[in-house]
Amino acid sequence: MIIRGEKMKEREGKLGYVVEKVLKLLPLGLLLLSLCAFSFYLGSIFCSDKGKLLIQGDFLTNEVKLGSCMPTKYAKFEECNYTMHAITPCMDPQRWWKFDRHRMAFRERHCPPPSERLKCLVPPPKGYRSPIPWPLSRDECWYRNVPYNWINTQKANQRWMQREGDKFIFPGGGTTFPEGVGQYLDSMEELIPEMKNGTVRTALDTGCGVASWGGYLLDRGILTISLAPRDNHEAQVQFALERGIPAMLGILATQRLPYPANAFDMAHCSRCLIPWTDHGGVFLLEVDRVLRPGGFWVLSGPPVNYQQHWKGWASTEEKQKADFDSLQSLLDRMCYKLYSMKGDIAVWQKPLYSTCYNLQEEFTYPPLCDDSIDPDASWYVPMRPCIVKPKIQFRHIGVGQMAKWPDRLIEPPERVHLVSGGSDGNFKRDTKLWMGRVKYYKFLLPELGSNKIRNIMDMNTQYGGFAAALINDPVWVMNVVSSYAANSLGVIYDRGLIGTINDWCEAFSTYPRTYDLLHVDGLFTAESHRCEMKYVLLEMDRILRPAGYVIIRDFPSFIESVHALGEAMRWKCMENQTEMDDHGKERILICQKDIWKSSQIDTSDEEK
Repeated sequence: MIIRGEKMKEREGKLGYVVEKVLKLLPLGLLLLSLCAFSFYLGSIFCSDKGKLLIQGDFLTNEVKLGSCMPTKYAKFEECNYTMHAITPCMDPQRWWKFDRHRMAFRERHCPPPSERLKCLVPPPKGYRSPIPWPLSRDECWYRNVPYNWINTQKANQRWMQREGDKFIFPGGGTTFPEGVGQYLDSMEELIPEMKNGTVRTALDTGCGVASWGGYLLDRGILTISLAPRDNHEAQVQFALERGIPAMLGILATQRLPYPANAFDMAHCSRCLIPWTDHGGVFLLEVDRVLRPGGFWVLSGPPVNYQQHWKGWASTEEKQKADFDSLQSLLDRMCYKLYSMKGDIAVWQKPLYSTCYNLQEEFTYPPLCDDSIDPDASWYVPMRPCIVKPKIQFRHIGVGQMAKWPDRLIEPPERVHLVSGGSDGNFKRDTKLWMGRVKYYKFLLPELGSNKIRNIMDMNTQYGGFAAALINDPVWVMNVVSSYAANSLGVIYDRGLIGTINDWCEAFSTYPRTYDLLHVDGLFTAESHRCEMKYVLLEMDRILRPAGYVIIRDFPSFIESVHALGEAMRWKCMENQTEMDDHGKERILICQKDIWKSSQIDTSDEEK
């Protein structure tokens, strides 16, 4: 205590000396300014570094809370130009000309430099209305919310969608299933009985159109990520999300898909026009990477059943036969077997064990990948023309080896031990923890669990516990793992949930106004040293629907700043204690985005 007292006196003595020097050297006219500056100097000494944020001063007004380390009020954010109502910053068609067209690389993620980042609020399109609630939204949406007519015009005979008055109707048609996706899925289930008993739970649909395949699979207990690029089809992923169907912007080009190895039980392509055998078969090899051992790859459309359809494909029978033979040869060398084929649908199965790989001749192409790149690494990682061999220590990772759905949701996966600090016990405790937290969230926000909230994103998850606790509600959750955190996505997929990886210093691969609720647990504590808070919040505002909700739990210093920034973005926020009332160590902030219209349009003729 004596030593501590001496140190305090020494500090006080040094501070007093600084004050004395300031008073002697500065003119009297600057005394007030000097004292103000000195108060900030004291703040830098005595304010904790924990919770320090990267916030630029140009958004700060003159109103500052006395004695606080953080500002509490910010200038209002301006609205973006109306032409930006559909902006996707990292997949912006206005910037495509800058990038390589080889293998469609220009359609991949290319985020703008920091100087060009979004600094404004993205407006809704003219005539925007609150989305139609689930489950009605699967079959219809408001035209003004996604005002694009290209698919309706160009695909009218295939019944993807039809405009009727102020709505788009989705009758469930598709290029290879014009009679309806229900009948198409019935045929598929005959070929893959595992779709009916909980063995198949997660699926990937490449080139998804308006995601009717994934939407109708939800009724059959199968959760699908529908993937498509931003291209001339005009907002097919936005249509999917407006319908309440899980979807992401993405393309098979030069970079790996943002999913872990051995993630999906099934992958699907319905006339997606991906050149599977080109470039050494690298696109099919990437699907192989994310497909589980024993998983199913389903293909309909060219060249399947070419004998019946080659004329309609504006091709020749010889050309289509050569394409099919080339595809079958590649799949043979990848050790796939033709599982079943009937009519326009062909199903191949990935090997469950490594026996076939070990028997391949030395120079067989494609070769097995070496161990230089982690099979799960997927954030800006180039695709590789090689086969990712499953790790031998996993005995229960393949289709048919894992517990069936829904039992797999709560059973600790093998891959939990790959995560730092992961164990069966920690997994079970995390599951129980989130059951309690979500129950409390529903007390604070009664709309959670109702049909007012459908599309949810958990922006900083570990095991997907938040999503698991909502499994009986009419929602789906996109689980996001930070690209700078331990990659636990494999655990999430093993549970029968879906997710992706993202760096929150960048924009997410989706359109504006696509999520009803964003959940943020500890993200600012984890990422504030890298990502400037205002840009993260502006991105959240971009992807959040008008009247949508945000739930943030973090340290009080972060909550205070988010609260202030949220109000500057026209959010209405309220702070709450946590369910454990842990003496202020954490706080919960719940915000609702305001419904507003762009001041740059004439609202008098919105219904015209």
